Amino acid sequence: MIYLKSEEEIELLRISNQLVAKTLAELAKHVAPGISTLELDRIANEFIRDHGAEPSFLGYNGYPNSICTSVNEQIVHGIPSDKVFLKEGDIISIDCGAYINGFHGDSAYTFCVGEVDPQIVTLLRTTKESLYKGIEQAREGHRIGDIGYAVQSYCEDRGYSVVREMIGHGLGREMHEAPEVPNYGRKGNGVMLKSGMVICIEPMINMGTRHIVFERDGWTTRTLDRKPAAHFEHAIAIRQGEADILSSFEYIEQVLGDKAI
Repeated sequence: MIYLKSEEEIELLRISNQLVAKTLAELAKHVAPGISTLELDRIANEFIRDHGAEPSFLGYNGYPNSICTSVNEQIVHGIPSDKVFLKEGDIISIDCGAYINGFHGDSAYTFCVGEVDPQIVTLLRTTKESLYKGIEQAREGHRIGDIGYAVQSYCEDRGYSVVREMIGHGLGREMHEAPEVPNYGRKGNGVMLKSGMVICIEPMINMGTRHIVFERDGWTTRTLDRKPAAHFEHAIAIRQGEADILSSFEYIEQVLGDKAI
């Protein structure tokens, strides 16, 4: 069932998502060669709790940590580890959720670690741009397929591939609600978008093949050909006009300055 949110509920969702945005910005200060992904997890956990919230991911279906840290060819749901240290030239997707006032926030950003191959930077930039192409289609009267088509066509026209198995979702009192929001699709197909719906759009785009592998830990996914993948995510509320973006990358951009994607 799709739950339409009231204006009051949307504002509570904005608070949750803004906290996630600020958590990602706090992590942006620490993403650098030599730090472990488990240390990033500790920083996120502490920041979220210091702001009166709980990490949405911790314990979700048994997930053991507060953030997902997916490095290089890992697409999503990478588990933080004290054995994984970031290196110069890596990329890392950090997916983060926070629960406060009865609602969840959810957002993701892929960071460069030091100087990164320009071709990989272009993958990141294209993925982020495709997110906003999808958001342009997220308005009352359009359909879920319009969002997926916008993301898919933008990325595939530039030579990248779109992950099929992992998709966006509704967001609210539960972290994953209806409807599902694929990053591929056909115009005019799928669920009709209505004001009050809150969804997460999160392109997961691969440099090579779209096919993926699920690792033995039961969570981490990576590209089959081990080429890099990127992931960006915003939570948005559907309106009659332009979508209302509840999360934000502005705090990250303030930290990174001209190094932001």
